[in-house]
Amino acid sequence: MKEHISALLANAVQRLQREGTLPADTGAISLPERSRSPQHGDFSSNAALGLARIAGVKPRELAAKIVAALPASGLIARVEVAGPGFINFFLSPGAYQDVVNRILDAGEAYGRSTIGRGRRVQVEFVSANPTGPLHVGHGRGAAYGAAVADLLAAAGFHVHREYYVNDAGRQMDILATSIWLRYLELCGEQFAFPSNGYRGDYVFDIAATLHRDNADALRQPASRIFDGIAPDEPAGGDKETHIDALIDRARSLLGPESYRRVFDLGLTVILDDIRQDLEEFGVVYEKWYSERSLTERGLVDRVIGQLQQSGHAYEKDGALWFRSTDFGDEKDRVIVRENGQKTYFASDIAYHQDKLERGFERVIDIWGADHHGYVPRVKAALSALGEDPSRLDVLLVQFATLYRGGQKAQMSTRSGEFVTLRELRREVGNDAARFFYILRKCEQHMDFDLDLAKSQSNDNPVYYLQYAHARICSVLRLAREKGFERDAERGRRNLGLLCEAHELALLAELSRYPEIVETAALSHEPHQLAYYLRELANGFHAYYNAHVFLVESDDLRDARLNLIDAARQVLANGLGLLGVSAPAVM
Repeated sequence: MKEHISALLANAVQRLQREGTLPADTGAISLPERSRSPQHGDFSSNAALGLARIAGVKPRELAAKIVAALPASGLIARVEVAGPGFINFFLSPGAYQDVVNRILDAGEAYGRSTIGRGRRVQVEFVSANPTGPLHVGHGRGAAYGAAVADLLAAAGFHVHREYYVNDAGRQMDILATSIWLRYLELCGEQFAFPSNGYRGDYVFDIAATLHRDNADALRQPASRIFDGIAPDEPAGGDKETHIDALIDRARSLLGPESYRRVFDLGLTVILDDIRQDLEEFGVVYEKWYSERSLTERGLVDRVIGQLQQSGHAYEKDGALWFRSTDFGDEKDRVIVRENGQKTYFASDIAYHQDKLERGFERVIDIWGADHHGYVPRVKAALSALGEDPSRLDVLLVQFATLYRGGQKAQMSTRSGEFVTLRELRREVGNDAARFFYILRKCEQHMDFDLDLAKSQSNDNPVYYLQYAHARICSVLRLAREKGFERDAERGRRNLGLLCEAHELALLAELSRYPEIVETAALSHEPHQLAYYLRELANGFHAYYNAHVFLVESDDLRDARLNLIDAARQVLANGLGLLGVSAPAVM
């Protein structure tokens, strides 16, 4: 309806332009918005307020001229001028009743639009280091990122979903060294495991595979490994210096080929686990992008060279620094360390330049909230490289705290260190996890109530929505069981019979769905769709409790069955965009 009213307004403005009331060039006309109060109609437009200065007349006077120039429409019952010059549109019952036909005709496509047609958008999300299983914090980023991507696709954008695999750098070296040390323990070596190593049981599992495949071939005596190594933190040393020294010793003793074998085993096992975990969560990607490939293709060296050539990089204390303070960052950033090792930031600069060079109009990064300080330096680097930093949007996702019985949940985990996404999914199910994760704006902290997520009550929002869908399916089944052969075409012809208050309210709610999808997509706020679906379910349940659907009148019965089938379709469509199933039976 918003498009229809916009077309009517555009037609009226064009007529006034031909008559000379308005100049030929008025610029864009603001779109009508749904009225907040029924007394102001169904839609309201402030077009006259925006055009009055150009026309040289009072807004209310111009509003009256626009109303007089509006083409006739069977979907509009009346139009009124209100206040200083607002134009309020009151829709006819037929305008809402026709939405049933549009929904039934479009099916799964109802609510999708072409506003983003021809525009390529990349959404990168989760991108957790493959150093261990995904935890519940990653789960919120996964659910949110997938919903944002799916909403953008529903709005017509060409969406490319990407996972950036940090398969290079220090954290992966710490993992590889941790695996090798656990392998040595299985070989019978005894030593104090480094305090900064990866300690999860999954490291033992990978080490066991390494031992099974290699026996003692990679064994080295503990004395050769630890002699001369800087002490660890418990011994009065520095844990970072200690683990870095162990990494260097592991490289030296194993040699390049064997070290790479250990490194790649850890990477492959954990990345496969992450990929499986996400796929089971309903999250899939078009590309898993390797950080290592940036170095292998020379992209990191290229951006470093560009920054040096342009004067945006300088040497200090043996390291190479990027002048990010020239672009508003709080301090300059190291891109090559004193030992010649390129930093993660250097790889990230190359990755983001490559994103833009791949032709994406917009690049959306979804990061944890603890990365907020990282945003200015990435945008600064893009500016220094001559790229437009406004093409990059960074959305920050706050952590989720789990609660059970009103208390912070202490869920058992294999590692004893964090709650995995897989554990959460097993406890509450994919549907509840996906839905609860997106119930708040991404930048807001969220409390995840495990008891509520598992409850089968109207207080559980996902259960309430799914029950509405299943309830409609039950009514349609019952109609067949009672011998009522639904005639959808007869129902279409008799939509004019849907004039009860609950019916009109449900029709109005159904008509809002395409606008909600578009708004949620453009604002990157899937919670707007979740709240809308709750209102739609409310409307259906109220209708169900107030009226009998399987009445004797064939005309009214089929009209009502068409209406609730349209509601079922919208519930299914909306839940699908959020990654939640729409069961036919509960």
